[in-house]
Amino acid sequence: MKKTIFIFFFLFSIISAAQNQVNDSINYCKRNTVLIGQGILTATAMIGLYDLWYKDFEQSSFHFKDDSQHWLQMDKAGHLHSAYHLTRLSADLMAWSGTTKKTQLIYGALYAQTFLTTVEIFDAFSKNWGFSLTDFGANLLGTGLYVSQELIWQEQRIIPKYSFMQSEFARNRPDVLGNNLSQQLLKDYNGQTYWLSFNLKSFLKQDKIPAFLNIAIGYGAENMLTATKNNFGTEQRYRQFYLSFDIDLQRIPTNKQWLKTIFSLLNVIKVPFPTLELSTNNVVKWHWIYF
Repeated sequence: MKKTIFIFFFLFSIISAAQNQVNDSINYCKRNTVLIGQGILTATAMIGLYDLWYKDFEQSSFHFKDDSQHWLQMDKAGHLHSAYHLTRLSADLMAWSGTTKKTQLIYGALYAQTFLTTVEIFDAFSKNWGFSLTDFGANLLGTGLYVSQELIWQEQRIIPKYSFMQSEFARNRPDVLGNNLSQQLLKDYNGQTYWLSFNLKSFLKQDKIPAFLNIAIGYGAENMLTATKNNFGTEQRYRQFYLSFDIDLQRIPTNKQWLKTIFSLLNVIKVPFPTLELSTNNVVKWHWIYF
């Protein structure tokens, strides 16, 4: 999963080219810019990914690996999050060129799934990993969440989001969980939280509710030093569930295109708010501010 998140943030650098506006008719120059630009960046990302994660590990024949029980499924939540926003980004880029809504959705879905499936194929030929059907399924769910909302509601009422707080566990296994903040953002599932952020006004249809106000349900897990079980004397791993408010930054009104782009980029991250936590180790906790 850490490989997927790395590529996800790398590709997001090109969203500045999209102004989230649809022209009256297709602009073939813009469309070709999107296709060529994403193609070049994708090829560069794949080369970089192979160089960073695969070239120093032993290769093997194509094989599958069942990792459905790893990291209390935190990595699967990450795959859903990445697939959703890769689909959204690619559809927004195609919208910039003035294509039809149908074309935007088809392109966004195909691009995200092709990209992420290629990463799974890299895993399939590496002895240390393998093609994960549950990763593949989570990727499909993420893309499906974006496309289905556009088809049903013509808007995104439910947005996957991410937040992170450094955990105490990374220093016990820095080789696995990261030895600095930038590595831990990608590797330490103990510090990650994945959210589904629901827009209140869209669901409740109340004019008094601010258009940007969301309520978010989060999922996390802790006490994880290895993928499946702890062999280092730590307590039993457990799941965490959260309830909080959030802000849909893309619903904040502004006429400035550069600000819309920034809001689109930042909308992958949960806005800090007071939060209620319930854990499977029978702990109920209130956080005045939770990131």
